[in-house]
Amino acid sequence: MGGLRVREGRPLLAVPVRRLAGVLLACSAFLVVLLGVLFAHQTHADSVDRTLDAPVIAWFAGHPGLAARLASPGSLVPATVLTAALAVASLLAGRLNGALLALAVPVSVGLAEGLLKPLFDRTSLGSLAYPSGHATAMFAVASATAVLLLASEQPREAKGLRIALPAAMCLLGCTVSGAVIGLRWHYLTDTVAGAAVGLGTVCGLALLLDRPIVRSWLAGRTRA
Repeated sequence: MGGLRVREGRPLLAVPVRRLAGVLLACSAFLVVLLGVLFAHQTHADSVDRTLDAPVIAWFAGHPGLAARLASPGSLVPATVLTAALAVASLLAGRLNGALLALAVPVSVGLAEGLLKPLFDRTSLGSLAYPSGHATAMFAVASATAVLLLASEQPREAKGLRIALPAAMCLLGCTVSGAVIGLRWHYLTDTVAGAAVGLGTVCGLALLLDRPIVRSWLAGRTRA
């Protein structure tokens, strides 16, 4: 397309990283289920969340409007823009598998919003809260960025930038998580579970896309 050469791309995960990705996937799934069972059907914060959330809520109470602004990157439109940016950047780099990895963001949010929230039925201020969709989206973006820039075999150039971008996205995810706690949309454990859903979905999709049969299929599609 207009001189753009799209390939299936080098594997998303270097061989030493694949086992780590599998461990992260298993741990993320275990954590989400464990916390979900512990907090299922709760309508108020438990003692742990109440203790940890109180200083965050109090701090944001002294800065009116700040929490809403800081939480906005995790909402639908900004998260969609970040996802599209990942996909486009991957295509410009000729990495079809990288563009497909960006699908982990909407998949993880759909999992959180469509399955896990109704399943565990934990609420805050009358709305389903577990896990946090905002945290899910942001940590899925951060995890996908880390996979694309750090987890595969990379050239040595621009190493500082390749570390800085995932770190910045992770920091943004933590900021958004703190903001939704300040707004009392979520409890701390909701955001922890959201981060786990985002991370686990990215790890799972990266492992899937690196399967030989999938890579062979992608190679066939790109040649076609």
